[in-house]
This record gives sequence, structure tokens and C-alpha cells, in this order.
Amino acid sequence: MKSSLQPRLAPTETPFNAYDDVFSGALSRLKAEGRYRVFNDLARKAGQFPLAYSHSAERDVVIWCANDYLGMGQHPVVHAAMHEAITSLGAGAGGTRNISGNHHAMVELEETLSELHGKEASLVFTSGYVANEAALSTLGSLLPDAVIFSDACNHASMIHGVRHSGAEKQIFRHNDVAHLRELLEATDPARPKIIAFESVYSMDGDIGRIGEFCDLAEEFGALTYLDEVHAVGLYGPRGAGVAERDGVMHRVDIIQGTLGKAYGVMGGYIASRRVIVDAVRSYAPGFIFTTSLPPALAAGANASIRYLMESEAERAAHQAKAATLKAMLHEAGVPYLHTDTHIVPVMIGDPNLCKAASDLLLDERGIYVQPINFPTVPRGTERLRITPTPLHTDAMMQHLVESLVAVFERLNIRLG
Repeated sequence: MKSSLQPRLAPTETPFNAYDDVFSGALSRLKAEGRYRVFNDLARKAGQFPLAYSHSAERDVVIWCANDYLGMGQHPVVHAAMHEAITSLGAGAGGTRNISGNHHAMVELEETLSELHGKEASLVFTSGYVANEAALSTLGSLLPDAVIFSDACNHASMIHGVRHSGAEKQIFRHNDVAHLRELLEATDPARPKIIAFESVYSMDGDIGRIGEFCDLAEEFGALTYLDEVHAVGLYGPRGAGVAERDGVMHRVDIIQGTLGKAYGVMGGYIASRRVIVDAVRSYAPGFIFTTSLPPALAAGANASIRYLMESEAERAAHQAKAATLKAMLHEAGVPYLHTDTHIVPVMIGDPNLCKAASDLLLDERGIYVQPINFPTVPRGTERLRITPTPLHTDAMMQHLVESLVAVFERLNIRLG
């Protein structure tokens, strides 16, 4: 009997044998555009944040671009919880939660998150990216003939979630309530709708118009999906985010957040009504087929959230440091976007100059701040995204500002 399988081609018979040339060409294009990313080899120093040793520059550096906004990744409360979890529960989760990984530390973490946001239930994922992609793609696919209205500046994870949902998407201009109303008015009232937006936009540091979007959602019968990734732990009396601060958290249907920024650990989550969370839990491939976070990460995140629900000192110090740095930059004429948040974007406007400035700051000034280029930000708006923390001293800030001025002058980057 003849085999139905085709004989394998020898290497010289490959229909297409220029694979490496294609990949090399793609990388060359990135380098020519100044968009090739170089990862610096850093070793953060436990108990000494924001200090680290740069193996790339072979010197100690001060980190100015961490998303560990409050330094909770170094906090003794978090470390103690993680050590205890490893000692008592071991290192790994044992598998996916559907099979062998639904450990009790995760159950406790989800109960805390539900309490934090005043929701019936929550669900933890391996990252904020996965949480957005899995939740939005699942919600959009389950709602028949759905339309998802997405802010033009939403994060890539939200964009990919909307795309993978298969639902129709309508993009409204960033923070433009009037434009969103126009799109809603032009949509069949009977169709299911989701309005997806963020609270703090991490590149420009501006804030979404949460209350006004909730008004439209209630008027047009839409669900609201709010990404609070750059706000949880940092805003609101208990650190639940901008929606809590503004008194509108109860009006938001689905809140998405992260455990890897202000809480200093790793993971992402959604919090919502029980039926919505259960639907995502039951249908999202990005949840079902992924190994659970280990007990130590869940325990550390839980301890961090619990601590910041009670302590406002870190949030107050964080805002004070951001205000101080902005004032110092203004005085020195360093161009930055004026924001109402902790994000301090120092504007350069050219990818090659942005990378050159970053390299000089690291190699000669002991300052680590990564360049932010396209596609993370639009072309012509390249920047250094600076994130001061409560643990940055005034002396560190003065050194940063003086270094920025010196590097800008050396590279002929305009000072204001």
C-alpha cells in the first residue's frame, strides 16, 4: 500500500530557503529607523531600590524608568509573604488552574482583588497583557453581533483583544466624548456594545474621562471596560485606581489591572460581576491553557495590595516626588509633557537622538532610562519616559536634571 505522505525535501530542495535573509532584513530596517531595541543587563539591588548594577555599562546606575512605581518589589512585607509561601507551599503552581494549579494563595488573592474594587468576583492571569487580550477577545466573541468602541490610545493588549474577538470595532478619538457619542448614535441600539478605555495613559500621562464614558454607556446600553494598569495602587484612598478616586468605580462594569507595576510583583486581573468573570474563566484560552502564577507571586501580590489598601504614605510621597521633578525640569528648560499624573515624558522627537541620549545617560551619567520610540508612541514624539518613585531622593533628581541638560546640549536637542 502506497503511503499518502509526501517525501521530505532535502535542505537544498526547500521551496524557500532565504529565511534568515528575511529575518535579517527585518532587523536591519528597525536599526535603520532607530527602532532596534537593546536590553540592558541589570541587577537590581535588594533593599536599595532604585539602585542597580548595569552589567552593560559596568557600573552602578539609578533606575528612572521602572514601573515598580512605589518600590513595592523591594518592600519587606512583600518579601516576607513570598518567602513564607515558598517555604510552606513550594515554588511552582503545579499546572493550569483547571487541572492542578488552583492553589489557595490564588483564591485569597482573588478575594482581595474583589474587595479592592467592590466587585463580586475577580480572575487573575499571568500578566496584564494576557488579562486584556483574553478578557476582551472572549467578551467580544460571546456577545452576538457585538461592537467594541476603543479609545485610539488604548494599549496594544487591548487592541489585540478587540481584534481577536472577531467583533466589529469602532475607534473613537482619544478621550473624545463627542466622537464616541456620534459612533454610538450611528450604531443599531439592539446590538451589544463594549466601551474600552484606560484611566492613566502611560505614555502621555493623561487621564481617561471615566465618568463621562460611563454616562454614555448607561445612555446607550453598553458595557464599560476600564484598564487601570497604571493607576491601581497609586490613586484612590485604598489604591483601587482613578475610578475609586473619582467616585465612579461602582459604575464601571469590568476593571482590569496589574500586579506587576505599583504592586511590585507579577500578573494581571479583571474584576466584575460574577457571571462576567465566570464566562471569561470558562471560555478564554489565554486563561484556560496557561500555567497559574506560583503561590509565592500570588502571596506577594496579596500582601502588597493589603498593605497599600491601608497605607497612603507611599501614594502621597509618590505624587510629591513627581511634582518636585516636574518643577525642576521646568526650571531647567527640559521639554516635558505637563500631566496630572506620575508619568513624566521628556520629549525628544527623533528615534536616533532618543537612543543616543539614553546611551549617554547610562554610560556617562549612571542614569538608566530607556528610549520610547515607534510603535509604542507615534513617530516624531519619541521620548524618555521618566517615572519618579518615593525612593528617589532630591539629590538623585538634581543629578538627573543636570545630566539631561548636559546630554541635550551635547546632542543639540532643543531645550525650552
